[in-house]
Amino acid sequence: MINKTYTGKVVSNKMDKTVVVAITRLFQHPVYKKTVKKVSKFKAHDAGNVCEIGDTVLITETRPISKDKRWLVLEKVSSLTGSNVK
Repeated sequence: MINKTYTGKVVSNKMDKTVVVAITRLFQHPVYKKTVKKVSKFKAHDAGNVCEIGDTVLITETRPISKDKRWLVLEKVSSLTGSNVK
């Protein structure tokens, strides 16, 4: 099985070992041909509690961890503070 991976922005980190990641995608409406922006929010597992609000992270699909968590934070791509994390 190929796991899906997305890059998104952390919008909440108030839960222990969990972050909410917003994924924004643009698509064209099939009838009206207008470009529409859709934002999907996913709860992702952050084992080390290292993600802060505003960070850009890479998440991947995984086994169900809880009722709502099916995503895992693979890496922090960039930080809001300006320092690149690798």
